[in-house]
Amino acid sequence: MLRQAARLDPVPWREALRELCDRTGGGVGWWLTGSAALAVRGALVEPGDLDLVCTAEEAVWLGEVFADALIEPVARSGAGWISDWWGRAFWAARIEWIGGPKSAADKPLPSDFGPVAASRLQTVRWESWLIRVPPLDLQRAVCQRRGLADRVALIDALDR
Repeated sequence: MLRQAARLDPVPWREALRELCDRTGGGVGWWLTGSAALAVRGALVEPGDLDLVCTAEEAVWLGEVFADALIEPVARSGAGWISDWWGRAFWAARIEWIGGPKSAADKPLPSDFGPVAASRLQTVRWESWLIRVPPLDLQRAVCQRRGLADRVALIDALDR
């Protein structure tokens, strides 16, 4: 895990996503965000992990589903954070999730993991699975605000 985080070893994110889909029966209530959400759309990006968003109840459930792989237990987030819950597991790659995103996640501008994105989710086919992802315009705006010009170019290429 540390070698992946340091980008010394490749991150087998596809393997981790297959396991996530197998264990949860597909998307169920969670959705994918970040670079993995772009990768499942076909962007030429190699995610460093899987970032998920779900309801508060599903956050606890994901902790049960990945009880054998947890690296940090599912826990309530502190006051002022972007969600009610969060969790982290490692199965081939790091899998992190937030549960119950708060409106603060969209302040001062909408994010690709907050309630605005949740209200506009899209579904893409990845391998044999249907995966929910935030809309490209939100992902592009977030990348642009973060100064990720290469990622913005990848999103622009997808949007053609």
